[in-house]
Amino acid sequence: MRYLSIIIGSLLFFYTAEAQQLEAYIQEAMINNSQIQSFEIRHAIAKEKENETHTLPNTQISVGYFVSEPETRTGAQRAKISVQQMLPWFGTLTAREHYANTITEKEYLEVVVIKRKIALAIAQSYYKLYAIQSKQKIVTENINLLQTYEKLALTSVEVGKASVVDVLKLQIRQNELQQYRDVLKEQVTAEQASFIALINKKKDSIVVSHRLKIPLQDTEAQSEEIALNPEILTYDALYQSVLQSEQLNKKESAPQIGFGLSYIPVSERSDMIISDNGKDIIMPMVSLSIPIFNKQYNSITRQNELHQERITAEKEERINQLTTILANALSNRNKARIQNNTQQKNLEQAKNAEKILVKSYETGTIDFNDILDIQELQLKFQLNQIESIQQYYMQTAIINYLTNQ
Repeated sequence: MRYLSIIIGSLLFFYTAEAQQLEAYIQEAMINNSQIQSFEIRHAIAKEKENETHTLPNTQISVGYFVSEPETRTGAQRAKISVQQMLPWFGTLTAREHYANTITEKEYLEVVVIKRKIALAIAQSYYKLYAIQSKQKIVTENINLLQTYEKLALTSVEVGKASVVDVLKLQIRQNELQQYRDVLKEQVTAEQASFIALINKKKDSIVVSHRLKIPLQDTEAQSEEIALNPEILTYDALYQSVLQSEQLNKKESAPQIGFGLSYIPVSERSDMIISDNGKDIIMPMVSLSIPIFNKQYNSITRQNELHQERITAEKEERINQLTTILANALSNRNKARIQNNTQQKNLEQAKNAEKILVKSYETGTIDFNDILDIQELQLKFQLNQIESIQQYYMQTAIINYLTNQ
């Protein structure tokens, strides 16, 4: 739960009321997502394996019956019953426990990583839905605006201030926007299906905020923080498991001590009277298992050394990859802010131009070609601004995934 709160908090840093919707979806995914459940089961299995560490080798019990009873001074031996228990070398059980603990820790970090990845995927899908639905809203507003201009054009045609061609151009533009809106509708359907699959819970629709804005300041991010990312910590846990595996290998290469007891029932002799006649035999035993041919353990040691080298190399490579991703995400987030500011300025200027054109209608000098040009520019700036906001939050989610713990 501590990691989950950090995951959600990092992804939802910049907004509050709108964040509640996304937070609720992420909470549902943490419970229902099948991939997360799979990793949690793996962690539970690893934790259960810790109970195996204190088990001893099977107790050996043997029973033998003398078909031809050997005769001794005190009587004939009828059978032999033996019990023996081998014990691992001192510290072997502790080494097994430490090794199992490192495996459990690694599996736990895998759960944390997959939860962070699912939360990131949900956040990015959410921002895609925001962008598509916001575009739908903007396109609908522009269609309504063109319908208003179409009415003005029809009125102008009646008084001879515009041609039918102007009306047809406005209608063609409306048809294009209607087509674009239908395409956006299909995109919403596809993205919602992807979003619902991540949550793994049936929903009729996804509620997405339309009020996202780029904040005044960005959160700081340092590449050094990547070393604390759970993905990197997983390599550390894996490295520790190899170290503990080697410690266990050394313990298992040591001799094993066995303690046992043999019992032999003896029949009484009837042909003479002697001391200890028919006395049963009890024989304590001690055994020692020595791995004389220990090439297996030497090979395991060499394998562990190679595993350590491999893990170190993979860790360094992954750090380099994540550092590159972080640098790109920071750059793309800065680009998104610059683009948003530029589109905002352009949009304000386009709206001013539109006001001038509409006002000129009162004097009878409206040019519908200019109207179409300005409308097209406004739509372009509005769509670009939505995309810049989407990119800003998607890149911020990536940055927080990489650096926030």
